[in-house]
Amino acid sequence: MTQPTDDPYLVISADCHAGLPNEQYREWLDPDVREAFDESIIARTRQQEMAAQGFLNTDFAEEWNAENEEGLRGGWDGERRDKELSADGVVGEVIFPDADSVTSGASAPFGAGLGSGSDTPPELLLAGATAHNRWLAELCATSPKRRAGIAVVPIIAGVDESVAEIRRAHASGLWGGILIPPMWQPHEPYHHAKYDPIWAVCSELGLPVHVHSGPADKASYGPHIGIYTTEVRFWSGRPLWFLIWSGAFERFPDLRFGVTECGAFWVNDLLWRMDLVYERDHGSQKLGEQLTSDMSMRPSEYFDRNCFIGASNTLRVEMARRYEIGVGNILWGNDFPHPEGTWPHTAEFLAEVFRDIPDDETAAMLGGNAADMYDFDVEALRPLANEFGPTPTQLGQRGPQSQADIEAKWADAKRAGRPWRTGIETWPRAAPAS
Repeated sequence: MTQPTDDPYLVISADCHAGLPNEQYREWLDPDVREAFDESIIARTRQQEMAAQGFLNTDFAEEWNAENEEGLRGGWDGERRDKELSADGVVGEVIFPDADSVTSGASAPFGAGLGSGSDTPPELLLAGATAHNRWLAELCATSPKRRAGIAVVPIIAGVDESVAEIRRAHASGLWGGILIPPMWQPHEPYHHAKYDPIWAVCSELGLPVHVHSGPADKASYGPHIGIYTTEVRFWSGRPLWFLIWSGAFERFPDLRFGVTECGAFWVNDLLWRMDLVYERDHGSQKLGEQLTSDMSMRPSEYFDRNCFIGASNTLRVEMARRYEIGVGNILWGNDFPHPEGTWPHTAEFLAEVFRDIPDDETAAMLGGNAADMYDFDVEALRPLANEFGPTPTQLGQRGPQSQADIEAKWADAKRAGRPWRTGIETWPRAAPAS
């Protein structure tokens, strides 16, 4: 995908969020669970009060909500949402649940959103997910070309029920894929054959399967929040290597799987280590045929064919590693309307991160990869991109530095690609002994 001249980039955010204010989900729930929902709202209020006692920076929360009060309504108001995204230069979006990541004030019922887990009775988990999916389908219908809605499907609550909800949600207009819980405990892990009907229906319908950062082993942390921030990505990334090594992508070659809002900086080291083990490097020579009996390709090859990273607020260090990660595997996102994302200052963030990245690679990571992964109608979005999209000049990619200069800067790294595969080292060699 080559970016011509100074035409605006077509920007698709692969990580946005939407959700009703908690109490408003009641009408979207089946009547038989509304009493339980009322009780859950009381419990959630208590949890929010406890979170304010050390876990949450209440000063920040108050300031954030005051400064962005109007824009935050875009978490559930379609007209306001389009206005905010357009002002941010975003013309297409992939929508995950839970619009409020500060106080959890706009989250799917019964904790069925980003924090889905086995601590909720399965019937309530499914009921909450279904209610959110019903509402999200209506939100997406107000701007269907721009919005790829993600259906929340807590597959640990029941495979048959989940397959039925996947089909129902897809038929209702949620074509962005499904979100599953990153943590399956105490149920069977995702390499278990019981989940094959999930992978089969998603392959059939062309729906990517996602995990998203949020859940972790929080019961172990006590008041030590830093532990959570250090390993939350591990728990969200874990299903990736379970599916690769167990042969899920061998059995379902059309299955697509994404890890969202966990950054991308860890991917190259993971692929490097998995490939070396697959090839039976010195440390793996003792392992028997069972190691690779379910695979016909290297882990990195499955990753390139089947997987992607919804990297969200992409950082400079990730740009430096992009050839090892794979330029085609990185999908940028602004994380609207969460404060840890780039909204409402995306233009400044993009200029900082992409100022010296070649046009074609910028176009791919900012929108082209997402357009291909989710099958957005690019022609329908192009007029919006021409009106609102950032240009190479605005990202600092024009001026004193030419495209030739930019490409020359990265030429060695691009040629090396994945050094463990190409054999090309990108670091200085030690001087020969005298």
